[in-house]
Amino acid sequence: MNDSPSRDFRFRGLHPMVRIGTASDRYAGWLGQIYSPERFGGRVSTRVNRVGGRSFQETVLPVESVEEYFQHFAVLELDSTFYSLLLDEQLQPTPLFRLLEKYRTYLKQEDRLILKVPQTICARRLLRRGEFTENPDCFRADIFTSRFLEPATALLGESIAAFVFEQEYLRKEEERAPVREFAALLERFFSEVPPDERYHMEVRTDALLQEPYFRVLEKFGIGQVLSHWTWLPSLKAQFRKSGKRFLNSGSSALIRLMTPRGIRYEKAYAMAFPFDREVEGMMTPGMVEQTADLMITAIEKGVTMHVVINNRAGGNAPLIAGMVSKAFSEQF
Repeated sequence: MNDSPSRDFRFRGLHPMVRIGTASDRYAGWLGQIYSPERFGGRVSTRVNRVGGRSFQETVLPVESVEEYFQHFAVLELDSTFYSLLLDEQLQPTPLFRLLEKYRTYLKQEDRLILKVPQTICARRLLRRGEFTENPDCFRADIFTSRFLEPATALLGESIAAFVFEQEYLRKEEERAPVREFAALLERFFSEVPPDERYHMEVRTDALLQEPYFRVLEKFGIGQVLSHWTWLPSLKAQFRKSGKRFLNSGSSALIRLMTPRGIRYEKAYAMAFPFDREVEGMMTPGMVEQTADLMITAIEKGVTMHVVINNRAGGNAPLIAGMVSKAFSEQF
């Protein structure tokens, strides 16, 4: 890679209604692209991540590196919030809350974060002691409000661009509720939580992407996350299912480029690791072009589009961001 951050990886000024960013940060594989080797090359730490029965030794940079991240990107999705609430049962700060405090130290006024809502709130089933079990706290409005939304807003305020509710893929019909029952569950939840224009919903089960679901999103102004993910149809097909409507009441939309279609998380992770290069043949054909098309559609409708890119979509998120930026600039 380069010895210093390249101008090719600066995406903040692409368009006033476009924010490009990544899912997570601090990857040592981005040294020379996003992060300065002279500043952070000697300040790495390692952690072991077990994925699909294999162990991967990840090398990460300190939180301070987010200062350089935001020289390149306008928004950052913090995936770590998916794994923990911000307050414990005694309403005391969790380690994740302390981590967000560190991030806040380095944020400038114009920097934006996307927070994933904890799986405790939006997952039907949770992995505990090696087995998936029903989650009794699924869509508990009180827990979401008091132990996540309120402390997040108090801590980060307007730096939060979006809250993403991600519900896991439910393959078997018996594992998921009928679409009308699911829609009723969402309607009850969103009628009980404080209204907020930053809510966006990602459902990873194609069978649930039907009109009863979209009616609830429209009623409460919840954005439909367009997710490029393993078992979902293409981005444009998802957009067609909602009638080509942007449903968020805050005139905001979100595309998440997570994995190639048809490739499971575990395989995509192993293919992309250590996230320092494009993996030839990994990206789904048309993903970049469809993303650019939807960015333009959003702008034409007066909607701010956020594009979040994961390394697992093709090996290296900054390189994919460059492809998306180029396709957008050529079409717009």
